[in-house]
Amino acid sequence: MTVHFDRSGSGEPLVLIHGIGHHWRAWEPVIGPLSRHHDVIALDLPGFGHSPAPEVNQGMPTAVAMLGEFFAGLGLDRPHVAGNSLGGAIALELAAAGLARSATALSPAGFATPAQVRRALVVLRSLRFGAFTPTPVLRAFYRTGFGKRFSFGALVTRPGVISAERALADTLALRDGKGFEAVARYGAEYAFAGDPGAVPVTIAWGSRDRILEPVQALRAREVLPAARHVTLDGCGHVPMSDDPGTVTRIILETTAAVPLRSGSASGRPDPSASGRTPRRRRTGPPRR
Repeated sequence: MTVHFDRSGSGEPLVLIHGIGHHWRAWEPVIGPLSRHHDVIALDLPGFGHSPAPEVNQGMPTAVAMLGEFFAGLGLDRPHVAGNSLGGAIALELAAAGLARSATALSPAGFATPAQVRRALVVLRSLRFGAFTPTPVLRAFYRTGFGKRFSFGALVTRPGVISAERALADTLALRDGKGFEAVARYGAEYAFAGDPGAVPVTIAWGSRDRILEPVQALRAREVLPAARHVTLDGCGHVPMSDDPGTVTRIILETTAAVPLRSGSASGRPDPSASGRTPRRRRTGPPRR
């Protein structure tokens, strides 16, 4: 299996898992602060970013099995995991499978009604349709505030903080993600039904999520009453861009790298969360 990933920092390993149509760079706003406490591995899921699609894809079981192999190849013994959207569901499934030391799920898939899933997929497919606009047009479009609001307003509440270069890279990842349709097809029928047991779990939901709406957080509370449930005030579906400081803190609280605070999370951005540390990039099978 070939998986592209970005690695930085030191400490207990923490694997970051993006959502459908995204890539490892979804986590860029929080990688720097997280890497001060952890060996951070942000990966491209199979079929997205620079990771090729699997020859056979059976949905969530395939994702969990492939990441289990990826962990073993890197010598990771139950790393901490954090995921967003599809990645949040995968993080919870990894915890339920005994493959994770802790799990942080940001607006995870798996708690929506069939109608809510259909609506989310309509929005995501429409965004992907727009991603096939010629690249030079997109590049010019994203130099404008309107362009970023038009393309990213359904995903984040602060599209203006996304650079033109990052906006284009995210759009190209959405356009070129060969695993999109297979994942969407299986995702239409997916519901989380696992049991993470004693694994520390945090589920955090953006109060202004327009893809997987915040009402789904109520279902998550019913399914996982023992988890910590947090509201990300003012955040959209991809909260790492909207409030990197709070997202960083929530993940580090779940991994026990920093002391736990009580109450809901604030949506106020933390300007200090943009720091970066040197990193190591690798594409290809992990060394054994």
